[in-house]
Amino acid sequence: MLNLKKYCIIPAYNEAKTIVKVIRSVKPFFNKVIVVNDASSDQTLALAKKEDIIVLNHIINRDQGAALETGNQYALDHGAELIVHFDADGQFLAKEINDVMAPIISGEADIVFGSRFLAKKSNMPWFKKNIIMALARLINKIFLGVNLTDPQSGFRALSRMAAKKIIIENDGKAHCSEIMHKAVKYNLRIKEVPITVIYYNFGQRFSGGIDILKELFLSRLIN
Repeated sequence: MLNLKKYCIIPAYNEAKTIVKVIRSVKPFFNKVIVVNDASSDQTLALAKKEDIIVLNHIINRDQGAALETGNQYALDHGAELIVHFDADGQFLAKEINDVMAPIISGEADIVFGSRFLAKKSNMPWFKKNIIMALARLINKIFLGVNLTDPQSGFRALSRMAAKKIIIENDGKAHCSEIMHKAVKYNLRIKEVPITVIYYNFGQRFSGGIDILKELFLSRLIN
């Protein structure tokens, strides 16, 4: 399985400051890199188009889950055998991509989730770590049957089979919990590996964390 056709999907919304650096950091690990521009109002789209990669464009902003599903379907349609989701904001480390892909390449997992709560330490703000993530983990466990250490990691790898089974229906940030729930529901072989996440602007991350909790509650109540 060493010669799997590997695709990286990067959802991007107003990430002009970091998108070029992120694209260039991940390119050595993949056959193809896909940036899904989610109707950015800055130069994200123009900058990505200069980088000799695949660029898909949403003409309206649909949020991260929808961007990932757009990327997944394109990758599957073009023969991807292993798909990695990687954020555009520079929080993840490209040097950890091989760690996330390894369990799928070796055949021991169908889907791999990066976790900020294992061996490596991330500079996660106290409130997010001890309140927001703890609540999200509890919701995942009680309502979705998911018992993983990191309830909202966006750094993951999927085999072709897993990506075909898991259709992302939640357009927003709660897609992370949806993916985990469906991985459990479909009896996929799941593995977590340690990752590092670098936090730059907690003000934005705090509001995003509250939005995730609201989406988790609403999606459960509606469904």
